[in-house]
Amino acid sequence: MTSIADSLVIIQTSSESVPSTPSWFGEVALIVPYLRKPGIFSAINSQVRLTRCRFGHYEVIDFLAVLFGYEILGERTLEGYYEQLLPLGQPFMALFDRERLPSRSALSRFLASLTWTATEALRTLFLADLLARPLDKEHHTGTLVDRAGNEHVVFDIDGTRQAARQRALPEAEELPSPQRRLSKVCAPGYTGRKRGEVVRTRTVISQAHSYQWLGSFGNSGNGHSREELRRALTAIRGYLETHHLSPISTLLRLDGQYGTGAVIADLAGFSFVMRGKDYTVLDRESVQSRLHLPADQQFSRRESGLVRQLYDCPDVPVGPEGVRCRVVVATHPETSTKSRIGLTRKGVVYELFFTHLPQDAFTASDVVALYLHRGAFEPQLADEDREQDPDRWCSHSPAGQEAWQIISQWVWNLRLELGHLLEPTPMRTTEFAPAVSEVKEQQPPSSGYGKPSVAAPWKAGRFVFAGLCPPV
Repeated sequence: MTSIADSLVIIQTSSESVPSTPSWFGEVALIVPYLRKPGIFSAINSQVRLTRCRFGHYEVIDFLAVLFGYEILGERTLEGYYEQLLPLGQPFMALFDRERLPSRSALSRFLASLTWTATEALRTLFLADLLARPLDKEHHTGTLVDRAGNEHVVFDIDGTRQAARQRALPEAEELPSPQRRLSKVCAPGYTGRKRGEVVRTRTVISQAHSYQWLGSFGNSGNGHSREELRRALTAIRGYLETHHLSPISTLLRLDGQYGTGAVIADLAGFSFVMRGKDYTVLDRESVQSRLHLPADQQFSRRESGLVRQLYDCPDVPVGPEGVRCRVVVATHPETSTKSRIGLTRKGVVYELFFTHLPQDAFTASDVVALYLHRGAFEPQLADEDREQDPDRWCSHSPAGQEAWQIISQWVWNLRLELGHLLEPTPMRTTEFAPAVSEVKEQQPPSSGYGKPSVAAPWKAGRFVFAGLCPPV
């Protein structure tokens, strides 16, 4: 028998476990010094304050360090996360200049004891850190250029939701009243396509050009959309002040849940485009008279064979408040499948789009395309769900769950910044549509009617067909 063993090779084995360094630990080691440099950790220790409960010798930064690691690792549950973290607990906490890794029970007690005051202080630090570190030295934000050559910075505001399943509980006189773990963070509401009996809704704000998150505001059930919208506008105003931008140059894209006259009044000072849900607008006399004229434009998309007829109504009162705005009515014939969006009347589906954008800068087709271009925001939400899953249940306390979602958006923004440092890419300026050519005097508008004019003086007292009259 021939042996291939080499006497120069010595193999030693041991029964002791020596785990290898996981890949996610390198990302933690990269992000933590990036946060420590501007003094974020010291600011957290001094500004995020709460009454000490049963979490031993730990400080707030100890628990937030665990949440940062939880987001970076991407484990589905805290139990699975701790199984991977415990062997590296000491070096992990050393990255944050801390000594002890909090236990799972201590983390749970900390999240349950968080107050809204502490969570709002954490939110303030999150936004301040975002505004203090632009993606490039020139503070470029990206712009969208309209047909009149005006530049706009676009922000997307939308609600996303997470549903939770609830089993039926027995009820009897001899049994205690049932208790639901998620009763404080969830409530019955619209679940969309997600399975569940209760839901939690959060409003998120995104800078459409850089894909950075500016905030997340969550509430049980369907949430409080107008209150969350006001807070979103406050965050956007802070962004504009930092970058020395005017609200006039800001363009907001909002989902159809905001499409009422009351919300339009809340958006005073901002340009916006949203889908309308107040279909009483269709009964306005000015809208009805416009619908009886030829359409201004047609709109279709490559991925859909649907062709919409667009009717541009420049100044229409919306809602009981009578807030005036530009309304674009889109119509298309009813199909065999019931339309999920819009109002169907006599075989025609009507969709409403509300905006304050001027007609010379955005045509009716531009307004509809700009709203439907929100599809770029949906992939961002899908990427967030796939890469980070911020709607994971981390706490049964509203303030604790909100703090976790702030940390999640913080990590998203840090990854974008570090990726931009690794491979700098200039912010894009998007020319949404080419400039509109000047309309000639003889060319009638798309409605089919020209402007009224007064007859020239030389025609006074003359009759074109005078030659047909019999001689006197």
